[in-house]
Amino acid sequence: MSTNANSTSGNRLGEETSPYLLQHKDNPVHWLAWGPEALAKAKAEGKPILLSVGYAACHWCHVMAHESFENPAIAELMNQLFINIKVDREERPDIDQIYQQALALLGQQGGWPLTMFLTPDGQPFWGGTYFPPEARWGRAGFPDVLRGVAATYLREPDKVQRNVTALRDAMLRLAQGRPGSDVGPDTLVQVAGQLVREIDPRWGGIGEAPKFPQPSIFELLWRAYRLSGKPEFSAAVTHTLSCMAQGGIYDHLGGGFARYSTDEMWLVPHFEKMLYDNAQLVELMALVWAETRDPLLATRIEETIGWVLTEMVAEGGGFAATLDADSEGEEGRFYVWSLSEIQRLLPADDLDLFCQTYGVTAEGNWEDHNILTRMGQAGLSDPATEERLARCRASLLQARAGRVRPGWDNKVLADWNGLMIAAMAKAAVLFDRADWLGAARTAFAFVSEQMTRPDGRLYHSWRDGRARHDGTLEDHANMARAATALYEATGDRRFLDQAERWVGLIQKHFHDDADGGYFVTADDAAGLIMRPRHAHDNAVPAGNGTLVGLFSRLWYLTGKDEYRQQADALITAFAGEVGRNFFPLATYLNGIDLRHNGIQLVLIGQPGEQGLQALQQASNSLSLPNLISLHFSACDEIPPGHPAAGKAMVNNLATAYVCRQQSCSLPVTGPEELRRLLGA
Repeated sequence: MSTNANSTSGNRLGEETSPYLLQHKDNPVHWLAWGPEALAKAKAEGKPILLSVGYAACHWCHVMAHESFENPAIAELMNQLFINIKVDREERPDIDQIYQQALALLGQQGGWPLTMFLTPDGQPFWGGTYFPPEARWGRAGFPDVLRGVAATYLREPDKVQRNVTALRDAMLRLAQGRPGSDVGPDTLVQVAGQLVREIDPRWGGIGEAPKFPQPSIFELLWRAYRLSGKPEFSAAVTHTLSCMAQGGIYDHLGGGFARYSTDEMWLVPHFEKMLYDNAQLVELMALVWAETRDPLLATRIEETIGWVLTEMVAEGGGFAATLDADSEGEEGRFYVWSLSEIQRLLPADDLDLFCQTYGVTAEGNWEDHNILTRMGQAGLSDPATEERLARCRASLLQARAGRVRPGWDNKVLADWNGLMIAAMAKAAVLFDRADWLGAARTAFAFVSEQMTRPDGRLYHSWRDGRARHDGTLEDHANMARAATALYEATGDRRFLDQAERWVGLIQKHFHDDADGGYFVTADDAAGLIMRPRHAHDNAVPAGNGTLVGLFSRLWYLTGKDEYRQQADALITAFAGEVGRNFFPLATYLNGIDLRHNGIQLVLIGQPGEQGLQALQQASNSLSLPNLISLHFSACDEIPPGHPAAGKAMVNNLATAYVCRQQSCSLPVTGPEELRRLLGA
């Protein structure tokens, strides 16, 4: 049986751009990418489809690949019984969402690698995640699974059809609207009161191992603190951020957070680093730092953005997707240390200090090695000690640079770039970092120029000179939100105009005219069995949740009532979900907070003028999650629908107005007056 990559019956992944798909181009499996050709082949041959979904930084994806997909005997069985389709979940989040949901409806826990079995027209009927090459750990061996599923498909078509029908009907029910009317400005505090009970009082975070950062939930708790003043909400956020920032989930040498911790104390990470986690954590840490001024958070923000700019800038200035967990076939090998290695690198007078600070021992704290951690330390040490530690870290980082690096997935994803651009723009304003703002603008320009279709819509992914795959709701929503962040940071009207253009395209191509809300895929998306529609956050914020905040922000920025109406309609479309399960709705609820409690800061003056800068710095000295900043020069006309319409500079001085609930304050020209108006 041919395994020639150029054969029509062989492995075709060499034609792809995804690093994950290219990792499998030499497998003896006859992999095809998802598309019309693969589906047509399944129908023509009457074979079921084996769909395998993963991503380049996924450790267990690599394990299954080595154990099964590189095994000639298992590959031959796959080729004989199935049409085999390989999908990069980062490149095709729409496909991943559909079949992860199907797996959940089968009563199984989702994750990657996702292994689903489909009819030739793409309907799921059974699945799982990782399967070992032979039975172990209570899991069936993959060859037995392949034979059993193929036999059932061939001999028991009625049973397969029952599964198909049950799954299809359940998925359609989940996508239906659950409107409501009881979600208002007080709901967020009520939800926070229930969420705070789930916080681990010792190590922070939600629940037990494994622990994920879940920044949207902690943003909700911080917003609830700002609304209610309840100290238990702020304590949950600051304690969790401190534990994460000192734990092994954080890379103390190179900066940046890993995807999650395998234990309850944030010690042992699952070592891959994702752009989206770090974007959301930077934004959350910046929001909290604006009030606490905690040096630990300031340091972690600077180091994490430094990591992004050092290691995650792809060709053209867009931000790359991930760093792998594995190097040289071992998870975490790039990041861990033995005591003897550190002894060779550090001078004797610094060695004890470093080992005590970072928990380094001869025995190690993970598989006979040391993950660097400052667990149990509330904050940073004194400046002189931190300077010594910084020299030690620099020595280890230089030595680490000589190791075999983890794989770098350098595809540029529009939705994840939107998250990092917004986070970097907001942090740049708070920390007065023109270089961060410049990097955010460069990445924005790359996505806008290189990943835009002729009709103005976005492509989802770019790599190796090719933009591919039609953009999702999250691509357009996150990039539009990034555009508003850049507008508020710079006052450049072009960013606001672009945000409005993308929102117009969302309304045209993604809106659900029957039930309200927005589909994940556009109205002309092809080859999918359904159009997902939900407001549930996953690893990244749900597009519908993001849009609640985005519509609200655009209403405040432009004064156009259509955006308020769109925000209110979207809130209503998913309000019925809150009473059923509020846990995954944090971004949606955060957007509702902005809708009802927005604070509009109208700044009138010449860009760069000293008085205007003083007013901007005053507004940046407070943690105000619902602050919206508008910039006007003396000759600009404020839009007629805006509550500040007709307002002007006072005595030719830079002037600020603070507007709440469509009513504006008297003008102020001094920073302390502005701070008082904003609630200092």
